[in-house]
Amino acid sequence: MKLGFIGTGNITSAVVTGICKSKISFQKIIVSPRNRNIAQKLKKRFRKVIIAKTNQEIVDKCDWIFLGVLPEVGEKILPKLNYRSNQTIVSFISTIRYSQLKKIVKKKAKVVRAIPMPPISLGKGPVAIFPPDKKVKNFFNKIGTTIEIRSEKLSNNFWAVSGTMASFYELLKVLSDWLVRKGLKRIHAQQYITFLYSALAELAATESKKNLKHFVSESQTPGGLNWQGVNELRKSGYYKSLEKSINNILKRLNKK
Repeated sequence: MKLGFIGTGNITSAVVTGICKSKISFQKIIVSPRNRNIAQKLKKRFRKVIIAKTNQEIVDKCDWIFLGVLPEVGEKILPKLNYRSNQTIVSFISTIRYSQLKKIVKKKAKVVRAIPMPPISLGKGPVAIFPPDKKVKNFFNKIGTTIEIRSEKLSNNFWAVSGTMASFYELLKVLSDWLVRKGLKRIHAQQYITFLYSALAELAATESKKNLKHFVSESQTPGGLNWQGVNELRKSGYYKSLEKSINNILKRLNKK
């Protein structure tokens, strides 16, 4: 099986890294030359990665095609490519709908939308896909955890939540910067913050059958430090602002 990636940005880099470090069986990974710097780094790091001269070369030589370009770029270049009916097309593009992708591909190829996150490079993290597909599900389960969505409208909710990734890292940065201003070395501040939040998320993930309200409750005592922290943020409208931001992202997605 040959895998091709049109668009060589950060998500493509993360997915290719996850594949190359996994037990997925493949012959070659062919990446586009669009981002020469990332493409060269992947080629240098993994012996099975090669760089194509054109996007059409990727389509001609590969069984699975992954689309990782910006929406405006995708709308411009993807309709010009000639696909095959026996190919699997997996799109990482947030605002090009399934119906649009089918029209772009034109052939009766299998088309699936997927939402991989950067931790896929570590073989971790959720990958929401639409429509459900057994082969694509099994593929992503080898480098993450696949969640099948049976409605594209519902899948937009996952795209919206994925839009909070940068704000999460901003939270970690704010806390780390605060520790640095209090006299800690940056390396120690960042280690503490990242390890703390990673461990908290892992604890919740291992007991994922429990409602998250359980962890909110269990991590605080009346009048304690965590009680103070969460209630001050609630009163300030912090969490309402977060919800408003996600709703605005969803509105943008639903307009497309």
